[in-house]
Amino acid sequence: MSDTAIKYAQDLIACESVTPIEGGALTYLESLLSNAGFSCTRLPFSEEGTADVDNLYAQFGSGQPHLMFAGHTDVVDPGDLSLWTYPPFSGEIHDGKLYGRGSADMKGGIACFLAAALEHIKHPDFKGTISFLITGDEEGPAINGTVKMLKWLKEQNIQPTHAIVGEPTNPSFVGEAIKIGRRGSLNGWLTVKGKQGHVAYPHLASNPIDGIALALVELKKEELDGGTPHFLPSHLEITSVDVGNKTVNVIPSEARCHFNIRYNDTFTAAELEALIQRQVTTALIGKDLDFSLKFQRSADCFVTEPGPWIETLTRSIFEVTNMQPSLSTSGGTSDARFIKNVCPVVELGLSNATIHQIDENVSLKDMAQLTEIYEKFLNYYFA
Repeated sequence: MSDTAIKYAQDLIACESVTPIEGGALTYLESLLSNAGFSCTRLPFSEEGTADVDNLYAQFGSGQPHLMFAGHTDVVDPGDLSLWTYPPFSGEIHDGKLYGRGSADMKGGIACFLAAALEHIKHPDFKGTISFLITGDEEGPAINGTVKMLKWLKEQNIQPTHAIVGEPTNPSFVGEAIKIGRRGSLNGWLTVKGKQGHVAYPHLASNPIDGIALALVELKKEELDGGTPHFLPSHLEITSVDVGNKTVNVIPSEARCHFNIRYNDTFTAAELEALIQRQVTTALIGKDLDFSLKFQRSADCFVTEPGPWIETLTRSIFEVTNMQPSLSTSGGTSDARFIKNVCPVVELGLSNATIHQIDENVSLKDMAQLTEIYEKFLNYYFA
């Protein structure tokens, strides 16, 4: 089983599927799954202003329970190829590790659940549905991928019972963590407008940089919350402050800053937007300054409450690794933020220690264990 997963991972790594290029990865999976009896549908999507993206949905069996594995074959650009010890699309194995772009994020994870599922459907008494939702747009803008695939599923009256996303969830090795949720992510842009003038005559001008400084102090002076049972405290981070003033003796007319809030289930995005609006207003009361705020909601906060199916996954991990995984909500975002609107979803995959790095790699031992975990879970889930 693990040898099979490694072969699948090497074949996928060899496909140069840098977002949004398909690179042959979905074609490879479609061929493999079709030959195993899966019904496969390619789902290319387009939208003005974005690159076209190809996707794949594959299904075996019918009825409930329906377990959907989800993932992405697109990878980030490898960067300067000369910095790699081994070519990023060669899938070479050295010292017990598989090297290559996407080995951890997340072609290795796809290979593991692929190997487990193809073995499981050989059971003569298999009943239920196993499916694969594979996008080519996770590392990109995520517009022509999972969101539109899920809409297509709804139109086809396809309803998964549960979903596992094979993202790399573990800090160091397989079995450390199951992701049962993710924090929300809210981007914000604050623009403060004043009055331009000579620095020698500040009373004839109104400095927007003063306003930005006051607003940022107000935004950062207190914690947003103290955390919740499943989440760490929400936090706001300022990521840029820009004026663009090239003249040292001119008070500028405008100043801008960009910030991001990673938030827990204390807030909704709308509540945070209203809070920020109130805080900036408070900071600038009585100042001869105007301001505007713009927001972008890039991810909603969600949590999948623990239940029997997560207990079964935990049991499977313990039986393979002798470890009790944590139920985590740490990290950034993933396509689970979209899938949670369709069915309960968790994330379980390989280690994230080298993702997006030069010489990205995964342990062959981890791949063997993850494949075994998936297979044990399938045996329990469809029992």
